[in-house]
Amino acid sequence: MSHSTAPRSDTGAAKEPETTPVVSGDTTGGTGGGRRSTAGPPEGSRLRLRLRWRRDRALLLMSVPAVALILVFNYLPILGNVVAFEDYDPYISDNGVVSILNSSWIGLEHFEQLFGDPAFWHAVQNTLILFLLQLLLYFPVPIALALLINSVVRPRVRAVSQAILYLPHFFSWVLVIAVFQQLLGGAGLLSQLLRQHGFDGIDLMTDPETFKYLVTAQSVWKDAGWGIIVFLAALASVDQELYEAAAMDGAGRWRRMWHVTLPALRPVIALLLVLRVGDALTVGFEQILLQRDAVGPEASEVLDTFVWWYGVRNQDFGYAAAAGLVKGVVSIGLVLAANKVAHLMGEQGVYRK
Repeated sequence: MSHSTAPRSDTGAAKEPETTPVVSGDTTGGTGGGRRSTAGPPEGSRLRLRLRWRRDRALLLMSVPAVALILVFNYLPILGNVVAFEDYDPYISDNGVVSILNSSWIGLEHFEQLFGDPAFWHAVQNTLILFLLQLLLYFPVPIALALLINSVVRPRVRAVSQAILYLPHFFSWVLVIAVFQQLLGGAGLLSQLLRQHGFDGIDLMTDPETFKYLVTAQSVWKDAGWGIIVFLAALASVDQELYEAAAMDGAGRWRRMWHVTLPALRPVIALLLVLRVGDALTVGFEQILLQRDAVGPEASEVLDTFVWWYGVRNQDFGYAAAAGLVKGVVSIGLVLAANKVAHLMGEQGVYRK
């Protein structure tokens, strides 16, 4: 059988294959024999940046107002801490920036005066006492209530209980203190009940000895509902098969809570604990200021009210700014230390390692 002697096509194997030009910016790194362009990576990076911008520009544009607010109201005022190193006089000019620039520089004089002020250290002591009480008495309450609500079988009862506990979070501190005044004040419900049964009435709202416990109780009643929502959200992500497997292994309700539920809550507990430690020196300015006159500064003076008293009432802005700056630096150190402890415990904390 004869074979055809027609010439082969240009695509035949006998012809040298043409080199396919590599598009500039191609960073796919294939296994073919194509050549790489030295100008590829920068252009590829710009291409990826354009693609990400096209994909996320709606979200980025939506976040611009929030970022602008944070910069204007959170970061820009940090520059005003320079008055802690000045003999600041706000009456030099109607313009606050001009007053800062024209005030005399005194260096660390305010800090030397601050660390030698017994009133400052008394405010620090009260602040730490209130923080420890709230950490021991307030922090576990949302966890316990979240576990209790999560164990309720009926969804309607669970929703109603959660709504009732969360409602006080929307109340202002003025309303919260008014409620406690009607219950625990000298003419409150508790005092009237004691008088009706032949006992002397009590006024817990003006008792300096019980003030720290009163403040903690107010914080629990007002803000425990917010913590419940956070922990319930964490509980909702727990795989139900873990509970079923534990039940099949013979674990009762308490054993399942200890070995399944609490380990699932550990990352959230660690995160909130780190944030709470960061707020150790912030124990409720408005709450305490509203009750300061009733119990006196000896029992109620904390760092926030100390700064307010010297800065707003006495208009010693440089001295108050020095106290606020010390508080901010110490709070940052507490956050970093607590986050390091969370990392040592195997948790993520506020940020990863």
